[in-house]
Amino acid sequence: MATKPTTSVPLAVDNVQALASNTSLKAIPPRYIRPQLSTDQENNHRAPHHQIPVIDLNKLTHQQFSPQEMAKYHQACQDWGFFQLVNHGVAEEEMIRDVSGFFELPLEVKRDGCSQDAARMEGYGQSFVFSEEQKLDWGDMLFLYTRPVLSRNLNHWPALPLSFRETVSNYSLEMERIKTLLLGMMAKNLGIDEEKFINMFSDGTQTMRMNYYPPCLEPSKVLGISPHSDATGLTILLQINEVNGLQIRHDGRWIPVQMLPKALLINIGDVLEIVSNGRYKSIEHRVVVNTEKERMSVATFHEMNRNVAIKPLSELILEGEVEQYKSIHAEEFVKLLSSHRLDGKNLLDLMKLNK
Repeated sequence: MATKPTTSVPLAVDNVQALASNTSLKAIPPRYIRPQLSTDQENNHRAPHHQIPVIDLNKLTHQQFSPQEMAKYHQACQDWGFFQLVNHGVAEEEMIRDVSGFFELPLEVKRDGCSQDAARMEGYGQSFVFSEEQKLDWGDMLFLYTRPVLSRNLNHWPALPLSFRETVSNYSLEMERIKTLLLGMMAKNLGIDEEKFINMFSDGTQTMRMNYYPPCLEPSKVLGISPHSDATGLTILLQINEVNGLQIRHDGRWIPVQMLPKALLINIGDVLEIVSNGRYKSIEHRVVVNTEKERMSVATFHEMNRNVAIKPLSELILEGEVEQYKSIHAEEFVKLLSSHRLDGKNLLDLMKLNK
């Protein structure tokens, strides 16, 4: 049987929160079911217990500076690509309140108040669905362009809760602060010019993806979000409620992330792996769901300045080494991202020179 054609523009799909709240639902629709998932979970039960690194920002930037913590930070970026950040100074309470409040609104209010622009995936809905046969994720999202300020289209920003827009605007500034600190310390660990490295990401696009993963009748058969790496520079995740579900791929196993109270989760994106010529790792991750409680989170993505080329930095290519990745203009990389669905490390694989 011939497969249905794919499209470069994401397709609209049903709202998962509404589907999950349907009391007459007796079985999960086939498009959400992942046949391989049960085997993955069985293998993970036999995997040794791991926990991702925890980095204390105070020990990197204040009078408590610790060379040992800097070394630990460097190793986390090299070996894990993920770490939890504590003592970061970000006020989370208003963001938690308003994101929760938005997802609690009636479906009609959410849809009418911030309908989705399929071309930019901005607004309330789903993302990266390019085929009628593609497996669907068990989750909804609100996707917003947050910085530069001129990139914001308030037609897609919720008017409710009343404080939502101000809260997100303030939070976006805090994310810029954390991004700049982390990039500066990465540059020090990599032995490259700190100001130059930070400037590569200055005035870059910042976006936020607010995620809602409803409970599911058969959670072992679905995924909240498909396995993927982030095709960006740096991602900062805030967990809105105390429900875990994120898993990262480490040493061939899916490792559940047990979030610490008040911690932010940081991960290296594909762009940082490219510019570091593979020294820092962009890692696959996914989200699993449960039968009892919804999970909510906010991922803030930071891109490079779109006027520069994404390529390995020459100062990180030592004698005897070669470039591992192609060079591509940042604007072209964004176009590449917008036309591909989430599928492992597919974009990074396209960029590799030696496959």
